[in-house]
Amino acid sequence: MEAEVQDLEKAQSHYLLAKIGKRVLRPGGKEMTKQLIENLEISSEDKIAEFAPGLGFTASFVIQKHPKSYVGIEADKDHVQNLRRKLTSTKETFIEFIQGDAESTGLADGSIDKLFGEAMLSMHANQRKSRIIKEASRIVKKGGLYAIHELELSLSESELKKEGTIQRDLAVVSNVNARPLTVAEWIELLENEGFKVKSINRRPLRVLEPSRILDDEGLLNTLRIAFNIIRMPKARKRIFEMRKTFKQHSKHLIAISIIAERV
Repeated sequence: MEAEVQDLEKAQSHYLLAKIGKRVLRPGGKEMTKQLIENLEISSEDKIAEFAPGLGFTASFVIQKHPKSYVGIEADKDHVQNLRRKLTSTKETFIEFIQGDAESTGLADGSIDKLFGEAMLSMHANQRKSRIIKEASRIVKKGGLYAIHELELSLSESELKKEGTIQRDLAVVSNVNARPLTVAEWIELLENEGFKVKSINRRPLRVLEPSRILDDEGLLNTLRIAFNIIRMPKARKRIFEMRKTFKQHSKHLIAISIIAERV
């Protein structure tokens, strides 16, 4: 029990949220994820890859589109094992989960038609973001698509000095080196590695607001999450701190999804 308390006090935000039973761990919630997948226009001929599938929430949507193949690259060994049990190949779609690093997937050059990743680039320093996007550029074929669903810092020219403060506050409450970027910075990172932005969508960041949790999780799991928050004081303290920080910076933190073409 003591070890679990320590884990919850020091755990990264995505682990903490999963521990209380939250299944949708995306900045823009379930609706932005669904919109992202729809905008990818997945066909039966597409070879699909995902960086950091986690619990497999988005993978399940993608597989319902019956692509030719799907491969998920996931660093967490336990997630890989769970995903392999949960999602298996069908008559229409070959499905594979690989334990590995998004910086070095081992996939062949230009072997993927459409690639996506959610809520993972924002959690890394800019140098690692660039290395991951560089790997995306290597494995996606020319004319293929790369989609991301991340955090955006919405700042005017006069507010740019707030960037460091917001990033520090996020890092403290999430126990992750969180580095959300402005839309211009996201575009620059993608363009530097050979992508051309095709579309951008935005949605308010309301991850820990009751109405968003209900929309994302449904009534039964929302009640389960509420019960877990009540019975887990260490988790409750962290959750309330995260929610307070999100609300404090709500004007400047939003969810963003971008679809870019490999040129």
